Amino acid sequence: QVQLVESGGGLVQAGGSLRLSCAASDRTFSSYGMGWFRQAPGKEREFVAWIRWSGTGTYYADSVKGRFTISRDNAKNTVYLQMNSLKPEDTAVYYCARYYSGSSVQMGSYDYWGQGTQVTVSS
Repeated sequence: QVQLVESGGGLVQAGGSLRLSCAASDRTFSSYGMGWFRQAPGKEREFVAWIRWSGTGTYYADSVKGRFTISRDNAKNTVYLQMNSLKPEDTAVYYCARYYSGSSVQMGSYDYWGQGTQVTVSS
């Protein structure tokens, strides 16, 4: 069973930055792509960013492109989401997930999920 544990969320003012981390329990971490999704209150969970298993390819939602950066450290079994220039509309619970197949923007392409970490951006 793969366990994913997110951390790094919190309260930040608009324009500020946060870095989220997602630590994976399994030794096969470096073989899989990873993604970040988020879910705001009353809204569906949406794609944020994806990174290839090797870290050489990334993809972002238009809403975060240029502000967020996904990266990974396979030696530490950890994927990161650096979030800069945060806006109130970035407020959500952020989830990391393990990608296995299909479209990187669809939830169904991910097989394991973390429990989420809350990010709140005040105006």
